[in-house]
Amino acid sequence: MGRVLATADIGSNTAHLLVADVTGDRMKRLANLSEWLSLGEVVSRLGRIPKPLEDQLVTSLAGFKRAATQLKAERLYVFATEAMRQADNCEDIRRRVLSELSIVVDIISPAREAELSLSGILPEFGVASPLVLVEAGGGSVQVARWDGAAVASEVSLPLGTGTLIAKAAISQPSDAEQRREVERLISEGLADISDLTAVPRIVACGGVARGIWRAIHPEGDPTIHVQELSHLAWSAQRLSTDQVAARFRVKNRRATTLLPGSLVYLRILEKFSHHEMSVSEFGVREGAIREMAAGRGL
Repeated sequence: MGRVLATADIGSNTAHLLVADVTGDRMKRLANLSEWLSLGEVVSRLGRIPKPLEDQLVTSLAGFKRAATQLKAERLYVFATEAMRQADNCEDIRRRVLSELSIVVDIISPAREAELSLSGILPEFGVASPLVLVEAGGGSVQVARWDGAAVASEVSLPLGTGTLIAKAAISQPSDAEQRREVERLISEGLADISDLTAVPRIVACGGVARGIWRAIHPEGDPTIHVQELSHLAWSAQRLSTDQVAARFRVKNRRATTLLPGSLVYLRILEKFSHHEMSVSEFGVREGAIREMAAGRGL
């Protein structure tokens, strides 16, 4: 057994714990737990995390700490992304978590989030291969260009699934006006992105991408084509949440992200003249584990 390390990500859809045994470049997952909180959608509506949801978050983190301790993790690193960055009561919540759980919550920047995600996926796709990483979460979408040696550019877009659900008032089923509003928001958000047509590969990671992957390719093929995203968006638009969950064999909470998520990835591929993308099972948490193991910056 190598080093046992743990990280928890307070994301905009879920809070998620990963505990892994790391030996050299190999990583074995020992625990992979999540709690759906929808922080991104709630913060988009209210500007803050309300007390009942704050209590749920603290309870989830307490459970994550117990699980990491039971697995004898030498360290638990906890970080938060867009929803906590935007919440008016972010600092109050951080102080409460520190007081009650003795956990420091690191609020990472969008650039740092992109770096960690790239650290997570590059062993799978090859460090020397240029690519663009797109990670759609509940609050935002991170787009980072890897030039084969370093991060050449990155941008954070306010196009997370929870943000789009809140701003476009998406219901299930969704009507044509709701879809038009989602597509307008996406087009507006993508307007200032630099040209990515010269990049040979687009890789998607994160919970939204993996939900789309499971819905489209339950057999595990990681390549998603624009036609498949278009069909998924069409199907998700006209069905209830229960029907989407049953048809695509995903949980109800994840089912609500399939329409906005598939439209985000579809429009990104179309904008940059790519016809397909690869989906990675790894991402920001694996990147955090790898950087902890290497003793870099955490």
